[in-house]
Amino acid sequence: MTRRCEITGKGPLVGNTVSHANNKNKRRFLPNLQAASFFSLGLKRNIRVTATTNGIRTVEHKGGIDAFLLGTAPTKLNPVLRKVRKQLVDKIGELPKPTPKKRYPASTVKAEKRAAKKAAEGKAAKAA
Repeated sequence: MTRRCEITGKGPLVGNTVSHANNKNKRRFLPNLQAASFFSLGLKRNIRVTATTNGIRTVEHKGGIDAFLLGTAPTKLNPVLRKVRKQLVDKIGELPKPTPKKRYPASTVKAEKRAAKKAAEGKAAKAA
């Protein structure tokens, strides 16, 4: 069993234990892995994963395992979760893609502001 989070991909890090006398010894910093199970409403079953506490919080923040899996690209998931995501997509379909915001070139926006300012000055001059 690898000590790696199935959600975030966090794994062990390597560093030094430094004593009071400044002696350095190699050590491993292991992630805080927990065996967690999330209930999938789309598949109507539990999905068991080995995840860090940070990964569990991420899933809950996204709105559950279904929203997390559908909102994450398959290439960023490990093979087990990729398979579950495929089953979920076959069962309930993809999440709708958000429509991109309409962006205007900066020059167009500035030109519109200048025109509005001139029109306001023109109205003020006619009123006086």
